[in-house]
Amino acid sequence: MNITVPKKDLLRLVARCQGVVDKKSTMPVLANVLISVDSPKAIRIAATDLYLSISGHTEAEVDQGGSAAVPARDLFERIKAMPDGPISISVGAGGTEVQSKTSARRYRLHGLSGDSFPSLPEPAPDAPTLELEVDVLSRLIGQTQFSISTDETRAHLNSALFEWEGDRIRMVTTDGHRLTKVEATVPGRHATATMLIPYKAITELRKLTDEFKGLDAKSESPTMVTITQFGPNAFFSIGDTRFSVKLVDAQFPAYQQVIPKSSERVVRAPRAILMDALRAVSLAASDRTGGVQLSIESGTMRILSESPESGDGSDELPVEYTGTAMKIGFNAKYLLDVLAVLDDEEVDLLLSGELDPAIIKPTGESDGRSFVGVVMPMRI
Repeated sequence: MNITVPKKDLLRLVARCQGVVDKKSTMPVLANVLISVDSPKAIRIAATDLYLSISGHTEAEVDQGGSAAVPARDLFERIKAMPDGPISISVGAGGTEVQSKTSARRYRLHGLSGDSFPSLPEPAPDAPTLELEVDVLSRLIGQTQFSISTDETRAHLNSALFEWEGDRIRMVTTDGHRLTKVEATVPGRHATATMLIPYKAITELRKLTDEFKGLDAKSESPTMVTITQFGPNAFFSIGDTRFSVKLVDAQFPAYQQVIPKSSERVVRAPRAILMDALRAVSLAASDRTGGVQLSIESGTMRILSESPESGDGSDELPVEYTGTAMKIGFNAKYLLDVLAVLDDEEVDLLLSGELDPAIIKPTGESDGRSFVGVVMPMRI
């Protein structure tokens, strides 16, 4: 193999592979990226851990076809160290040589034969597909990722539920202490799909969608994501990149039963001021529980915390509330996590009893979007 490709294009593709390669596998080839010639004017860079896979294409000058599996981290660091401009990659008996075309800088890497790299999953040509704007998928992930459980032994919680019903899509996550549901309308695109996407895949999808969303700012038309579900895998195609994931085979909790159907009290609060007060008061909360108490009465919310080790703290802020006075406790971090993914000026806190789940949602949602954050209370 002998190819020449611009540094910026090669670096972009190799960088996308870094979160997918498996550095701890007993299969050494999984710590590599595959560089292969796809056509007389294009190459493909791919990586997999056998559960996730990613591949991307870019134009290149191809003098000789072939493929090579090259250590992912080493290749990434060496490409970064190259001066801007074209880079040549050639494979010979001594390994894979990476050389700048504008300077004398060069590296030799010891890799494996491209033939030893696992084949990546492919959807059937006639598999049904869904399509939506990349910024919509980016928002769904960005507003729900924080409440995915990080406990890998609980696969049904260490994942995100993605549902498409008619022209409505939603993503739901929960770790057993809080639950987040985000919905959006996709006008004119009717489909049906249900997927349970593992946490690692959600993390990599967020990187991808955020990257392409950033490119949208320079484009007149939105970037689209094509989603294909085929067999046990889901495929996400964005621009020059295809990302695939083996879906979780588990039963997601019945989230509809967790979200309260009605609430007796509604507290409307300024989001930024509430976040600031929660952060400040939580400094004095118990390190073990992180608990704060909300004491709510007409027009005022008082936030209190205390710790046997460090003392106590309190603050108060004006709110819109005319119901009966009540007190309720929460883990401050859970409230802050919800508030941090919103950008609305005001939020509504929907409450019933001191031991009932609370709902946090933006005030006056529009544009077919819907956000619901459910947080379980705690005894203070």
